[in-house]
Formats: sequence, C-alpha cells, structure tokens
Amino acid sequence: MSVTRRGFAGMIGAGALTPHPLWAQADPVLDAIRSSLYGTSSEFADGMALLKTRGNPDVVPALLTGLRFSRRRRDEIADVMEALTGETLGTDWFDWMLWQERNPQIVPHPSLIPFKREVLLGVDPNFDVFLRPEYLARDKMKIRLEEIAWGGVSKDGIPSLDNPDLIPAPRANYLRPDDLVFGVAINGDVRAYPLRIMGWHEMFNEVIGGVPVALAYCTLCGSGILFETQVAGRSKPLIFGSSGFLYRSNKLMFDRETHSLWNQFTGKPVVGPLADSTVELKQRPVVITTWENWTSSHPNSKVLSLNTGHRRNYGSGVVYREYFASSDLMFPALVDQTEHRQKDYVFAIRQFGAARAWPLAAFEEKRVINDAIADTPLLLVGDVSRRTVRAYERNAHSFTASGGALTDETGQIWKVTEDALVSPDGKRLSRVAGHIAYWFAWDNYLGDAASVYSAYSQ
Repeated sequence: MSVTRRGFAGMIGAGALTPHPLWAQADPVLDAIRSSLYGTSSEFADGMALLKTRGNPDVVPALLTGLRFSRRRRDEIADVMEALTGETLGTDWFDWMLWQERNPQIVPHPSLIPFKREVLLGVDPNFDVFLRPEYLARDKMKIRLEEIAWGGVSKDGIPSLDNPDLIPAPRANYLRPDDLVFGVAINGDVRAYPLRIMGWHEMFNEVIGGVPVALAYCTLCGSGILFETQVAGRSKPLIFGSSGFLYRSNKLMFDRETHSLWNQFTGKPVVGPLADSTVELKQRPVVITTWENWTSSHPNSKVLSLNTGHRRNYGSGVVYREYFASSDLMFPALVDQTEHRQKDYVFAIRQFGAARAWPLAAFEEKRVINDAIADTPLLLVGDVSRRTVRAYERNAHSFTASGGALTDETGQIWKVTEDALVSPDGKRLSRVAGHIAYWFAWDNYLGDAASVYSAYSQ
C-alpha cells in the first residue's frame, strides 16, 4: 500500500458509508451537506445549488468530510468549495485540510457537528463515546473539530499493550543488534520496548519500578513519550488507548475512565469530560537506542516478548516501512520548512516552564552539547546513528567528550546513567525527560512558543 499523502487519502475517501440516523431536526443547510453522501442525485444537485447561492464558506469544513468519504461526487463537492472560497484546489482532500488549518478565522456552520458525528459513527459506532454533542461545542474543545481526522482504524484498532509479557534480554533471539528500542529505567527496573513491536501498538500501559506509566508512540510524528499515569485527585492510574483519530497528523489517545481525547504530544486532554481540567501528564525519561547498545549497558534488562496476544508481522523494518522511508506525511499538517525538513528528527524537551528542540543532526559533529532551557543549564549527550539523545541538568559544569569518556571542566570523568550523571565522588546531576520527534510535529504544536538550538548561535 502506498503511504504517499494522496494515495492514502484517496484510498480512505473511496469507502462506502451507511447513514447513521441521529438527527431529525429540520435544517436546510444540514440537509444540503448530508446530500453530499446520502442524497439522491436530485437531492445532491439541489443541495449544492443551495450552498452555492447561500455563498458562505462556513460550510466548507463539513463539505471537506463529504469530499473525503464520497465515492462519485468529489468533483461537484470540490466545485462548490472552490466557489465559496475562491481557491482552486480541486478534489485534493490533503490540500483542503491544509487550507483549513491556514484559515482558523472561518467558524464552521453548526451543521458540522451532527454531520461529522453521523459520518464517523457510520465508520465505527464505538466512536460515540468520544463524539457526544455536548463535548463538541466549540467553547468546550481545546482543538478544532474540523481538524480532527479519521486515521483509518476503528477505536482500539491499534491495540494497546497492557502489562505485556516480558522476557530476559538473553532470550530475545528475535532481535537484531541494530533494532531500535525504547529504553526505560525507573527505580532499578530496566526494560526495553522494540520499535518493531510498538509500531503495531503505539501504546503500552505498565507499572515500572513501582510507577504507573504509559508510553504513547505516535508513529506518524516519530515520537514516543513516556508519561506517568497517576494523576492528582484520582484514585487509580489512567489507562490509555488509541482512539482512531488524528489532529494535524498526531494521534489522539484516550483514557478508558472518562473517554476524553488527549493530545499525545502534550499529554493534555483536549476533548471530552477532562477538556476543561488543568490535568497534564508528567513526562518520564525514555531513550531510543539500538538493542546492542542497550544490552551492553543493561545486560539484565527485560524486553517485550513476541507473545503479545496479537497476530502481527513483528519483523525488523516491517511496520510503517514506506512511511519511515519517505519524506512525505501521510496526513496533513502545516509546517515551516525554512530551516528543517518536515521529517527531520529533533530531540524535544518541555520542562522548567519552557520548550526547546535540538535537531538530531546537531550531534553529528559533537557528541555532547552544553546548552540551557530557560534558566536551567543542560547537558545533552547524543548519537545520531542510534537516534539517541539523553539530557541532564549540569548546574555550573561544562562537559566535553573524548575517547568515549565524559569529562567536566576540571578533567573529572563522569558516568552516564539512565537516572543521572555521576561524578567520581558520587555527586549526581539529574536526568531531564525529553523525546525524539519529527520536526513537523514539534513545529506544528509548539513552534510559536518554543526555541530551537542552532550551532551557529553558540
């Protein structure tokens, strides 16, 4: 299957839908929009004529849904959209979604809520827990309903791994030395989660070192983020799954207690019962590295077993092979590519009241970077070949790397661990949580509120 943007959008757009009888209230605009998918030929012609005569682009967000899911009427729907906006984007759903992101001043007609809900419940009735009308009012959501896109799977269609089977590292004969893993160590509990498995599941819920955590892996934006799931004011840890929805090519995960939708990139609820709360999941450190590198440092690590309870091809380099090899996005998201390509990797930190990203390429010339975020001095230790970056507070120290050793300004050699940098006399400098991501995801969510490291500014 092609994973280019147009190939994927076209494949999904060709699907047939069954009307979901939810709305009985008479509304000529809603009837006209519904005709794009469910009307007879004459109802469709009359509906499109009404929308053209009405002349307001507030119906374009709803027509975009019709454009994506229509079998035979895409040309006519696009013609109405072009007439209402003055744009000439044809039937390209991807480009229309980018246009919509660029035009937040257009407030959708109220018919968007019942129509989009009807269409998506026709795809999977289980989406109802996320799309209750009371959740979808514009002033109740932290994101724009018109930009929520179906990701091509049902609710839990990408199944989470909840307390999965783990095996000792020596028994993991299925792994190659160069296979990438997510490495996690909490309170001496050391575990590895291969990307070749996690790409099929995108989420685990675990207790590691006595701490309830979830790894939210958005394959589309290249980011695996480890969150603590015990939230203040709740008696039990939250358990997360994949909703089947995306927002600007980023997965919307959900918690199984309230069925609120959460932004995977920020760890904040955006739709549903928790959207008005101040909840934000705390990050924990996680690193991507090769299996060989992880086991050389952590020979007693545990690792995911292939016995996941699901039948998938967990072969090396199988999952999302074409997408990872391509420079294209599979789903639409605006991105500033003036200095970085949309799928360049960055290491991202959101701590200390600030946000900053370091291009992974910055570590090609030097393994360590002495930098800061806000007023907190940081040391970053990276390895481009393994997609590995770890960050630590460094206080007043300045570090260099030579011959594989990490030394401070006095010549003392410090040990790099998963928890801290450790000096010969036992002094510790704490690890700082961060994660790898594609540039487009960082830029799209935090570009205006974040800084980016440049070697030329040092």
